[in-house]
Amino acid sequence: MKTSPLHSARVPFWLRWLLPVLLVLTWLAIAGVGGPTFGRLDEVSSNDQASFLPASAEATAAQDWQAKFRDSNEVPAVIVIEGAEPFTPAQLGEAAALKAELEGLGIGGAVIGPIPSEDGKAVQFIAPIDSSGEVKEAVKELRDTAAEAAPNGMQTFVTGPAGLAADLTSAFAGIDGILLLVALGAVFVILLIVYRSLLLPVAVLLTSVFALCAAILLVFGMAQLGWIQLNGQSQGILSILVIGAATDYALLYVARFREALTHTRNRTAAVLTAWKTSVEPIVASGATVIIALLCLLFSDLNSNKGLGPVAAAGILCSLFAALTLLPALMALLGRAAFWPFRPKLVPEDQREPELVTGLEGQKGIWRATGSLVSRRPRTVWIASVLLLLVASAGILQLKANGVPQTDVILTASNAVDGQDALARHFDAGSGSPAVVVADESKAEDVLAKVKAADGVGDAYLLAAGSVPITGAPGTPSDPDVREGKVLINATLNYAADSIEAKDVVKALREDVKAVDASALVGGVTATALDTNTTAQRDLVIIIPVVLVVILFILMLLLRSVLAPVLLVLSVVLSYGAAMGVSALVFNNLLGFPGADATVPLFGFVFLVALGVDYNIFLMSRVREESLKHGTRPGILRGLGVTGGVITSAGVVLAATFAALGIIPIMFLVQLAFIVAFGVLLDTVLVRSLLVPALAYDIGPRIWWPSKLGRPELDAAEQRDTAPDVELEAEGAGRR
Repeated sequence: MKTSPLHSARVPFWLRWLLPVLLVLTWLAIAGVGGPTFGRLDEVSSNDQASFLPASAEATAAQDWQAKFRDSNEVPAVIVIEGAEPFTPAQLGEAAALKAELEGLGIGGAVIGPIPSEDGKAVQFIAPIDSSGEVKEAVKELRDTAAEAAPNGMQTFVTGPAGLAADLTSAFAGIDGILLLVALGAVFVILLIVYRSLLLPVAVLLTSVFALCAAILLVFGMAQLGWIQLNGQSQGILSILVIGAATDYALLYVARFREALTHTRNRTAAVLTAWKTSVEPIVASGATVIIALLCLLFSDLNSNKGLGPVAAAGILCSLFAALTLLPALMALLGRAAFWPFRPKLVPEDQREPELVTGLEGQKGIWRATGSLVSRRPRTVWIASVLLLLVASAGILQLKANGVPQTDVILTASNAVDGQDALARHFDAGSGSPAVVVADESKAEDVLAKVKAADGVGDAYLLAAGSVPITGAPGTPSDPDVREGKVLINATLNYAADSIEAKDVVKALREDVKAVDASALVGGVTATALDTNTTAQRDLVIIIPVVLVVILFILMLLLRSVLAPVLLVLSVVLSYGAAMGVSALVFNNLLGFPGADATVPLFGFVFLVALGVDYNIFLMSRVREESLKHGTRPGILRGLGVTGGVITSAGVVLAATFAALGIIPIMFLVQLAFIVAFGVLLDTVLVRSLLVPALAYDIGPRIWWPSKLGRPELDAAEQRDTAPDVELEAEGAGRR
């Protein structure tokens, strides 16, 4: 290592104290503003599935027409009262009295009901709720009122779109506090084990938390300006991603800082040396993830478009915190950061051992791993590839075609139980009808076609003055006409957004267009169907774009073509294996009915982008060592010196994403498992065995077409290739 003037010269006061203190104070100010903003994200967040659809979707066009037929923003709640035996006349009277009580709450328009079931064992009410208010609170009032007024021995449920939305909001309730505490707690424990230090884990966690505060400020501002759409899923992913990424970058910097402290007593010189040697891989890693996330802007699904900038903003803030706040903290703490196991100054003649094999100076598991890679490189990488291919076969069992909204919530839900009660006694789609927009001149023909369709329990034209959201039965003689269009509500025999209901909507679209080519079919089920279709189309568009972007960045970083191609192929194979194992776990161990259609895309973006991170950390160090010692010794040396830090980073990131599993939402639980398992697989198998063994087997040609990839290159030419890197003796530089 070259000796910096700072190693021996007196460090200026402004560099030693003033600049670090100013940086820390700046980040404290950011945290002071961003921290309180964390609790305000709900002000700019929405979990309305319909708002995620692109303008081109048929369900979106139908929703726009629905808005023209109503004068208020109301969402229906379906109240169900169920008994084990048919209602007596007295009990029916008690139930009927509930209507006035529900209307007296003043939470929406006129309540429809009671509507008795054919078997006489249940009645239902449909109560519109003003969505401009607190839907969750309104649903709670409905539940309390219904439970108090129901006849003795009866069960009450509040379901429908309003009930499900309220329970979904409750499920997301822990995303602000509990999720963050669990993630930070897991990271703190891991850092304590890794560093056996008290101050360093605190410094790293402060870096992560302050980065999150900055990201929250940025995201809140973008959402407030209407640039992005924020929802509960994006909010949870933001917290986890920032903590995991900032910690990963911090671990890489701290490893370089600790290494620099063994070469100098000057803490400022060590800070700058660590910054210079870590900035390139950290920036390349952050840029890879940011650009990969921004590729989600090519999605047709607005929820994906929203997640891209949200997550990218988080990574950007993680990057800046790791490269500004953490170095400032290390400049102030110096060796004390590692107390009680402070790094000791290594004698100059022992700092850089002369390498022949690349294993010199290594001990423990990483020496054993390097020895295995050097002795049997081809066997190791072929066995690794075969193992990943076998695991990838499970991806054929992945059922990522969407799940009913009633299966999304994994904890007890009154709304989900209410949907089951509806299915037992009424048309299961009550309260969430399919909505057909038809031309006035063809209204009767379209209505007849809808009524005759399989899976439709009842259908009627919306009357003037009616509420176009309830799906309550009726036979209006004077249909409401707006701009030459009418609305038809069709109550389906199946629960809204179930697989069977989606099949009915598909058939309905074909049937009504045969009568009226301009007809549109929308509603809750149609929205879910169009969301799944759009998400699956996004896979085909976004995956190639992400791969090309990552490949380009790797080529710039490694000054090579072959190595980046192989690295990208390795993480794609790792992604396939992670998805294959996840499919088996979801189907056979956790018993999930399927997966959200966006799960494969999100899993790909996170796993490929984050998986490349570890390959960047490894191969950038391998290239640095190869310039000094030759390719094969450089591979083993790079593997050994980065093994501990990259493994720690992988465990930290896996633990933070696993924390998403505490939120009882199927999408988040599935994403948590996919990313956590995939990161560990990439860290343990791909980065530790597959990539080093493949690179070792190929040898110097791994750097093709750069000069470093020429086997005949001697040490003098290497010096020209990397003038800033101190080389060993020319004999040690030969391959």
